[in-house]
Amino acid sequence: MAQTAQRPAASPSPTRRAPATAPGTTSFFFNGHAPRRRTLVAAVSALFGFALTVVWSAKFVDRTIGDTVADTLLGHAAKGTPIAGVLAGLAFALATGVAGTFTACNVAVFSALAPLTGGPSASRRGRMAAALRPLSRLALGAVVVSAAYGAVVAVAGTGMPQFDESQGGGFSGRLVQAMVVYGLIGLLMTYLGLAALGVVRDPLARVSQRFPGAPMLFMGGLIGAFLIGRPFPLFRQLFRSAAQSHDPLYGAVAFGLQSLGNITVMSLLFLLVTGVFGDRLHRWTAKRPSRASALMAAGFLAAGVFLVLYWDVRILAYRDLIWYPMAPWAA
Repeated sequence: MAQTAQRPAASPSPTRRAPATAPGTTSFFFNGHAPRRRTLVAAVSALFGFALTVVWSAKFVDRTIGDTVADTLLGHAAKGTPIAGVLAGLAFALATGVAGTFTACNVAVFSALAPLTGGPSASRRGRMAAALRPLSRLALGAVVVSAAYGAVVAVAGTGMPQFDESQGGGFSGRLVQAMVVYGLIGLLMTYLGLAALGVVRDPLARVSQRFPGAPMLFMGGLIGAFLIGRPFPLFRQLFRSAAQSHDPLYGAVAFGLQSLGNITVMSLLFLLVTGVFGDRLHRWTAKRPSRASALMAAGFLAAGVFLVLYWDVRILAYRDLIWYPMAPWAA
């Protein structure tokens, strides 16, 4: 009998490697599409943050820009002028908040909001209206944290570290507090940047599934936390006014207004970019979703590296403890 030829068993198809981040594992900070060159995105972002510390001039930003804006809004020299009364203090808080928009600690969070400017709405007004929701949550988070700290300041009075002008070892209590606060915020932003690249887990992934607005509240809270370490001279003047008042309500409202002033200009710019470029940016990121991840990661990583190097490394160079490259105008 002729034997029936048997076909060789089909070899199993080669198993495809699972992607570094499984598709569908999405969150606010990571959309499930990691950039192809994650290492390059991280390296360029970190390099940008470092370069910014080299050229950043606190004197120019605080004095030339901050003092000028505050003096213009208040109609008199803000620095050194006593804050007379509650209403004057609230006006001072809002004006100096706007004046502190471009200080080293405030630009950080907004640098990570670029992916939110895009939207499917066909009209410019619709895109801007849609952008108001995340901005309102951002503002709420900032006000809650800053107001709570303002109430604490009013209760605790002038015994807090931010009033410590002693130079033990070359570092005042105020400076140490700023280094600790901004160093921690910088490390947190660096982690969020890595989460946006899909390298580490998004710490807010679970909570944002139940409360979609939580990430924006969290980022607003970061802005509010800037006041805990802020050494901006005009802010210290408001800080002393709140501490000497011993009125928690005044401290809370004044610090809340300070945070609102901080984000006013950046919010208007954000709305403008959303209205003018939002549709183009949405199409650009929709064509390759990994671009949105790269943008958010770049913003957080650049901001995080900047905060850590500026507040925890460059400060040491100012005390002649280490060498750090600085532009002539930044020293």
